[in-house]
Amino acid sequence: MSIYLIPIFLHEDAIETIPPYVLDAVKQCNVFYVENEKTARRYLKRLWKEMVIDDYKWYAIHKAEEQVLQGFANHIKVGDTIGIISEAGCPCIADPGQILVNKAQQLGAVIRPLVGPSSILLALMASGMNGQQFQFNGYLPIDNLERKKAIKELENYATKNNCTQIFIETPFRNNQLIKEILQTCKETTQLCIAVDITAPSELIQTKTIKQWNSQAVDFHKRLAIFLIKA
Repeated sequence: MSIYLIPIFLHEDAIETIPPYVLDAVKQCNVFYVENEKTARRYLKRLWKEMVIDDYKWYAIHKAEEQVLQGFANHIKVGDTIGIISEAGCPCIADPGQILVNKAQQLGAVIRPLVGPSSILLALMASGMNGQQFQFNGYLPIDNLERKKAIKELENYATKNNCTQIFIETPFRNNQLIKEILQTCKETTQLCIAVDITAPSELIQTKTIKQWNSQAVDFHKRLAIFLIKA
C-alpha cells in the first residue's frame, strides 16, 4: 500500500531531468491518478516503451471531487500501489494531487515522494535571491486593481522580512503582469523572470526594476515564474 509521487519533465525535450529510479517506481504501480491523462500516458510511454497502457487503471484528478477521493480511498484499502502525476514538475506542488495525498495520510498509506524538476525551486536556485526564506503565492488576482495591490503587498513583505516572493501567471497574461510589476515596484526592487525552465530556450534573469524598465520585455505565451525581493 504505497503512493508514489511521480515527477514529470517541465519540457518534453528534457527527459534527462527525470532520475532513472522513477521508472522503477512506475513499474510497481497498477493505478494512476493524473492531472492530464493524455499527457501522463505519453510521458510514461517515453520512460517505458514496453508499457501496456491499457493494463492500468487511470483516473483524472481534476479538483479531487468527493467521488474521486472515495475511489482513491478504495484503492488504498485494497492495497493497490498508486502513482500520482502532475501536468508538469512535481505532484502536489501547486497541484490538486495534494488533496489525494492528504486523504492517503489520513488512511495511513505510505507516501513516497520522488525527486524531479520543480520550476519553483529551479527558479529560486538560479535567481540569486534568498533561499533561506521564501514564499510561493501561486497566481495573483486577475482584477487589475487587486493584482497591483497584491504586488505591492508582496514587495512590502519582502522588504520587511528579507523574504523572496514567488508567483506564476497564465502564459498569455505574462506581459501584462510584468508591466504592472514594473509600474508598481520600487526601482531598486529585484525581479527575476524565469521562462522555459529546462527547455533549450530557457532564460533566467534577475535585474532591478530600473534595469528591466530600460529594455523591451516580451515573454508572451512562454511558461514563466516570477520572483521579487526588495
